[in-house]
Amino acid sequence: MKTAATERILDLFDQLNQIPRCSNNEAGVCAWLIGIAEKNGFSYTKDGAGNLVIRIPASQGYENSPIVILQGHMDMVCEKTDQSQHDFTKDPIKSVEKGEWLYANDTTLGADNGAAIAMALAVALEPSIPHPPLELLFTVREEVGLWGVKDLKSKFLKGRILLNLDSEQEGTFVVGSAGGVTTEISIPLDKSRRVFDHAVSIQISGCRGGHSGVDVHKHFANAIKLLTRVLIKISKISNLQILDIKGGTAHNAIPRSAEAMIAFPSENAQEVNEIVAACQKDFVNEHLKSDPDIKIRISPADLNSGLSEQASLDLIQALIAFPSGVDEMSAKVSGFVETSSNLASVNLKTEQIVIITSQRSVVMSKLEEITDRIFSISALAGGKATIESEYVSWEPNLSSHLLAVSKQAYERLFGREPIVEMIHAGLECSVIGDIYPGMDVISMGVTIENPHSPTERMYIPSIDKVWRLLLEILADYKS
Repeated sequence: MKTAATERILDLFDQLNQIPRCSNNEAGVCAWLIGIAEKNGFSYTKDGAGNLVIRIPASQGYENSPIVILQGHMDMVCEKTDQSQHDFTKDPIKSVEKGEWLYANDTTLGADNGAAIAMALAVALEPSIPHPPLELLFTVREEVGLWGVKDLKSKFLKGRILLNLDSEQEGTFVVGSAGGVTTEISIPLDKSRRVFDHAVSIQISGCRGGHSGVDVHKHFANAIKLLTRVLIKISKISNLQILDIKGGTAHNAIPRSAEAMIAFPSENAQEVNEIVAACQKDFVNEHLKSDPDIKIRISPADLNSGLSEQASLDLIQALIAFPSGVDEMSAKVSGFVETSSNLASVNLKTEQIVIITSQRSVVMSKLEEITDRIFSISALAGGKATIESEYVSWEPNLSSHLLAVSKQAYERLFGREPIVEMIHAGLECSVIGDIYPGMDVISMGVTIENPHSPTERMYIPSIDKVWRLLLEILADYKS
């Protein structure tokens, strides 16, 4: 049984999901939010990057209270299953309820971070809720490197208390996050005429995917890494040429599928088939619990020109060498991932091979070290690495007044202590705290599983709990 508040929030979320909002395409969402502000007489400011702040006057009795900022981002990671015909540039996200969970139809749901937008709007649009003056901050391009929030100016916000609503576990307050670097590697093409007489396509599919930060410790398979393991085994028994290769879609998503077209002597065809069959067994065995649906398909392909034999081998060796997954666990916090990397995508383009990796760490010196490794492997492969985006880690402040207020509110409502933790993902809190020194920040949110993948889902009962907690926190800021 859903509460009235949950119904209102889900209705706002459904309205939001009618609007395409992949990263770099947030204009429609911004226009929708401005329309709501104008209809309700709220003032607002939009900056040059597309970030939007909507100002909500205090309710009666809270006029002298400090301003509280409710914050989320407008964009979403746009991932879909191989079978889906969804067009993220124009099609609405269709929600499907299964028991107590809300899914989308073969796409990402967009609860990351549409849930924050819906909840913040629900507060603003309900006149009976007691609250201090509010600033609703909605940023752009979060999912591609926190680009929007990096463009905030120091006078854009007036408040100095910020509740980020981009966490994904009800009952948990996040007080710190990892720093990150996204790297693009370009390797010039060394093309060769057609040499061999047999060509096949090798496709990896059925990987679960997931968030490259919060899911990195869950042993989810990386399709590019699996494909590379097949290719390096083939290279040990046969000369080969890579005719084409592609895999992965987003820097912060674990790749779910990958494909390579290769050419080799027809006399080795049987051995290649045997290698593929053996790898299928190995990969299913390795990922029996995390990715039980992994499939490797080999099929005939057209002969064509491709990379030279040496360039093909160099690329395979580089891909196998790039770190991906957990690199090091924290020496300070038991069970917490300190440093990781995601081999996010590879594509053979007209003039070059382009590889994207993303690295994360809560220790900035370790982030620099793993990024140096990426640069070194790239150089050894004859390529050039460049940093596409980077952001600092968010250092926890356990003496935060907002944290104390929030913990007390949670204990009053639910009779137990909340979890207080850091997460191995990038949050905009780190950048906001850097731009606005002294900002009191924590992050919380509804329960979301499998973000950045088509199996993303939101736990419906968590919506009301977070709603009640949010109202309790806001009520506590009465001056």
